[in-house]
Amino acid sequence: MTELKLPSRRQLLRLAAGAAALPAISHKCWAQSYPSRPVRIVVGFAPAGAQDVLARLIGQFLSERLGQQFIVENRPGGGGNVGAEAVVNAAPDGYTLLLVGPPNFINATLYEKLNFNFINDIAPVAGMVRVSNVLEVNPEVPTRSLSEFIAYAKANPGKINMGSAGVGTAPHMAGELFKMMTGINMVHVPYRGEGPALTDLIGGQVQAMFGVLPSSIQHIRSGKLRALAVTTALRSDALPEIAPIRDVVPGYEASGVFGLGAPKRTPVEIVSKLNNQINAAFADPRMKARIADFGGTAIPGTPSDFGKIIADETEKWGKVVKFASIKPE
Repeated sequence: MTELKLPSRRQLLRLAAGAAALPAISHKCWAQSYPSRPVRIVVGFAPAGAQDVLARLIGQFLSERLGQQFIVENRPGGGGNVGAEAVVNAAPDGYTLLLVGPPNFINATLYEKLNFNFINDIAPVAGMVRVSNVLEVNPEVPTRSLSEFIAYAKANPGKINMGSAGVGTAPHMAGELFKMMTGINMVHVPYRGEGPALTDLIGGQVQAMFGVLPSSIQHIRSGKLRALAVTTALRSDALPEIAPIRDVVPGYEASGVFGLGAPKRTPVEIVSKLNNQINAAFADPRMKARIADFGGTAIPGTPSDFGKIIADETEKWGKVVKFASIKPE
């Protein structure tokens, strides 16, 4: 009978170390071959909106760079929550991504009961662009500067109607933050989308709006609307002559921050590979031109950088939601 030879302690330690290294080796090999099939970029809104446009822009770039199709999948509903939840519940393999935007930060506080925690359940991949809103008024409003507008609003409390794309949208929140920091009283008039709100602003049914710059800029250039200030900390390249609100209201900043996220536990090697490619997009002349046309400013950085932005934006808008007692429609 042959004697059974048990492995030595040294051999057992080597085997254990080898087994522990297998997941890391597997992830590295996986990342090297990634992507080996089409990738979905989920957008929580209908086609043609800002998030959809950005998703298709970066999707085309990644398709060209990585040799696989990055397909945009629109999953509207719940103010962006339907799309976010779909990604949260997807396999963490890098083949389902989320176009992250302001609604994701706002909804964390706006909705009391969600089936997910956005900060905990979505892994930040990369920031993409920061887009300014613009405080714009109907030309009949007798103010030509931000200081004049604040003085006029304080002298006429409740007489200025402030349109928005809907309750809890980025334009609404930018307006509520402005009201909170200036103490003025404007009446919020929500619409179902940016288009109808802009139509009524041009027609004079509402007097002011914190419009998304890409949607408003042509109306401003044509004289149909008057721009008083941009909401970002710095001037916008699209409207360089218009000063930021914070020049008059210290500390004010409101912008649409967009980027890509993935389900938590997505291998760090895949997240890093996507992050590197997205950062490379900002050095590409075609992409830089498209981002400028969109009215945005690139925000390159690491996944951790984008994670901090997500946390900061969520905290800021949470304070505004609570201050203004905003409830979802």
